Amino acid sequence: MQRRQFIHSAAAAAVASSLSGLSLAQETSRPLRIVVPFPPGGATDMVPRNMQDVLSKLLGGQPVVIENRAGAGGSIGMAEVARATDGLTFGIATLSTQGVNPAVYKKLPYDAINDFVGVTEIVKAPGVLVINPKLIPAKTFAEFVAYLKANPGKVSFATPGNGTIAHMWGAQFLKSTGTQMTHIPYKGAGPAINDLLGGQVPVYFDQVASSLPHIKSGKVVALAVSWHERLEVLPDVPTYAQAGHPDLNDPSWFGLVAPKSTPAAQVERVQKAIIAALKDPAVKQRMAAQGLYPSGTSSADFTKQIASEVAKMKKVAASANIHMD
Repeated sequence: MQRRQFIHSAAAAAVASSLSGLSLAQETSRPLRIVVPFPPGGATDMVPRNMQDVLSKLLGGQPVVIENRAGAGGSIGMAEVARATDGLTFGIATLSTQGVNPAVYKKLPYDAINDFVGVTEIVKAPGVLVINPKLIPAKTFAEFVAYLKANPGKVSFATPGNGTIAHMWGAQFLKSTGTQMTHIPYKGAGPAINDLLGGQVPVYFDQVASSLPHIKSGKVVALAVSWHERLEVLPDVPTYAQAGHPDLNDPSWFGLVAPKSTPAAQVERVQKAIIAALKDPAVKQRMAAQGLYPSGTSSADFTKQIASEVAKMKKVAASANIHMD
């Protein structure tokens, strides 16, 4: 306990030193607001809540408030972040909000590149292909692909909605494997996973963080994960590369962005606090248990990463003819 308190104190001192003349008392008197652009309970929501208490301590006791502003594939929440001018509002950015949405929507209420500054990538989030074993007679990735080829167009796959990262993953899977499935878009991850568990849909492209409890219980079977090596939490599940499809091996990610107008000193202060929080033993343990892998990058690198993801997802969307308006 004493060691953890020392870590917190040292990290907090380092964060405070980055204020560059700003008043620490002024900075910590008002809550830091983190907007999650999706409903509570999903992987996007888990990420900031895993570090909420530690982050507050590292910011000198400044309250950290997490607000869910769900809707329109994350667009409502991100638009709210983009409009904020208080210097205290940040948003959880995802591959969907900052990569897929700009690729599939001609009109968005925010500009994923020009309305924000990247603060840091917080974690990498491996994807996973899961099936309901009562509906699909396959135990391995190869058996599943063989089943799809023997039953072209007769199998459906669920996603949290049209134009989501899961939709993109599904489209990439079909192209890479030369198979056919019918896409069933749901209004969120909750309804999709519920129908997968209930037997209404046999296949789901998800993130490990939200599917892991159902995989562990045996209710669904994981066939492949998008990661550079097998996951500690799923050691028996191959990566897509090991299954012969390295083009499907890219994971998702979650990061933090701020409105473009946010003072650079504030961005640096929060970035340093998150990097420190990711090193906290309790935070690391929570993340690992959920299949989330802490990263932590510079503001400049994350800003460049977002621009790169937009370009990449536009190519995927064009190839699969995915567009929302």
